[in-house]
Amino acid sequence: MFVGRQRELKELRADIVRAGLDTLSGRKKPRGRVLLIAGRPGSGRTALAEELARQLAVDYPDGVLRARLTGADGAPVPTERTARALLAELGAPVPAGAQEDELTQALRDALHGRRVLLVLDDAAGAEQVDPLLPDEPECLIVAVSRGPLTGVPDVRPCALGGLDTPAAVELLEWFAGPTRITCDPVAAKTVVEECGGQPAALVLVGGWLAAQPKTTVVDAAKRLRELPPADGHEKGGRLLARAFWLAYEALPAPAARLLHLLALAPAGLADAHTASALAGTSLATAQSVLEDLTARGLLRPETPGEGPDGLPPQYRVPSCLAPLLGTLLHAQERPGEVELARARMLERTVRQLHSCRATTERNDPAVRRRIEQLPRPLRFPSRRAAEEWLLARLPALLAAARLAVEDGRLDTLARRLVSALTRALTAHLGPEAAAPELYGLHQLVLDVARRCEMPLEKAAALLNLGDLDARAGRTPEALDRYRQALAAAREAGDPYATSRALESIGAAHQELGDFQRAADWYRRGLELRLTRGELADEARLYGRLGTVHGYAGLWPEALRDWRAAAAAHRRLRDHAGHARALGEAAWAQEHTGRPRDAARTALEAVESAQAAGDVRLEAGLRLRLAETLERLGDAAGALRHRGCAERLLEGLGAPGSPGGPGVSGEVSAEEEEGPGVQ
Repeated sequence: MFVGRQRELKELRADIVRAGLDTLSGRKKPRGRVLLIAGRPGSGRTALAEELARQLAVDYPDGVLRARLTGADGAPVPTERTARALLAELGAPVPAGAQEDELTQALRDALHGRRVLLVLDDAAGAEQVDPLLPDEPECLIVAVSRGPLTGVPDVRPCALGGLDTPAAVELLEWFAGPTRITCDPVAAKTVVEECGGQPAALVLVGGWLAAQPKTTVVDAAKRLRELPPADGHEKGGRLLARAFWLAYEALPAPAARLLHLLALAPAGLADAHTASALAGTSLATAQSVLEDLTARGLLRPETPGEGPDGLPPQYRVPSCLAPLLGTLLHAQERPGEVELARARMLERTVRQLHSCRATTERNDPAVRRRIEQLPRPLRFPSRRAAEEWLLARLPALLAAARLAVEDGRLDTLARRLVSALTRALTAHLGPEAAAPELYGLHQLVLDVARRCEMPLEKAAALLNLGDLDARAGRTPEALDRYRQALAAAREAGDPYATSRALESIGAAHQELGDFQRAADWYRRGLELRLTRGELADEARLYGRLGTVHGYAGLWPEALRDWRAAAAAHRRLRDHAGHARALGEAAWAQEHTGRPRDAARTALEAVESAQAAGDVRLEAGLRLRLAETLERLGDAAGALRHRGCAERLLEGLGAPGSPGGPGVSGEVSAEEEEGPGVQ
């Protein structure tokens, strides 16, 4: 509920149209206007920002974006994480593994030409706010902070104190009920004075009164005065701490324990599963306690329930209470109990993620049996419900993974959690859409692997990170990752990771245009595959060698490699791969001055494509054969093959033309396009 603050709202709205320093100096306004709401935690600063955003939303048709700049543990949120979340909320592409400067520039680009209201809550300082400010003058930024943001120009803070008495009494009445407040207005005003008019303290006292219907408002005022002063806090903090102790001491023992255990909730977010796992209670009991704590003002509802098949409600620990809960946790629980509670929570999360991923594989009978063996509360009714849960809980899931890795005492659970989250994101969103989050998760795996001296896990994480860097166009960074992965794989003595790293280094050099080094690394990878008899990998690497030799203009070497690739595909009975390799061998033969041999090889490739039943591949090979025959002066043969290719493409609904691409569109991702493809 929002009450009072009408004067502050009026001042903030007036500040939007106030002439700024740029306007007064005759310069064009370079950025959107920044409004600052300054106040202590618990002063209602976030509620004021949300009310202002609600009133102004109609003036900003491109939407309202929100970001919390301080975590539940009180640490500032890294700017790159905030920028990434805002880009995702805008639906803009988020570069995987991008650094802060790139992400903030991408955010400014995404906001260009838009009229957006941006709410930046709980900013620790100007260094968090300034990089996020859009260059679009039509945007409005509402920042919430403890004090002034020195360093952000042309910002006048709207400083908050306590609520005025009528508004404070109204807020108290909303939570405590009207009867007792109306019957004793003098005592109500006394309670307001004891709380300093702070909204968070008044909410807690009102919740305390609501939970004890036989207690009078006078009793509340008396009890507040009797509570010992909370040392170590400034005045506003002492008033809030007194109200919190009043509410906390009245809780039943199970509810009190669950409340301070919620200090372990990742990102300050909890649902019934999180609470149940932390306290070791049933889901029904946990949900009941969460609802009771919310009614008492100790939690805030984050998302509403959506029916029996929808998402369960989620709750947030108020940021002003998080430090108090953390202090209570360490005072009331032994370290072993804290670690056990965290382990139960992480284990429950891992099982939920396994269930979430399993919904994408329901066609597999073995997966269906595993789902049926799960407890009913851990099952998802449909793939869509699982995906909605994953997206809604993603901030808490990512925070859980980060905290588990940073803690360092539950590394096995941390690795299982990161692995389960990685698989669930990939299964539901796909590797491309999930890449920004996967990059951070692979970095967490790398941190654990380095700390625990696990070279094989280190190699796997470095290879995954290198692949994401390469996909994002950061080839030099990818090459460095691959080299580190090779060293770790050799230390682990794992031939698969070693050969994978060798091949990746070759691909990075190929992307950089260093074909000689690329061929050298591909050859090293091939030698390892040859010793292990991995025929499919041999065929792929022969193809890669043929490609780079062709790019380098070494056509005899390219011809030798493509012939070896064709032989390996033939032994594998892979007709399509055999046809592609023969097509590239024919192109290499043309470049070595042997067009008649090229025509015979291309015809053999066409026959292999026919055996594979790959119509599009056959059409591409026939077009290439027609070009070869034209150069040999066989116009009739060229016309016959070209006409056949066009009929094949027409049957697929894809028009072909004599000058169109040949086999290039059909070369597999493993082999890549050959240099001879036009």
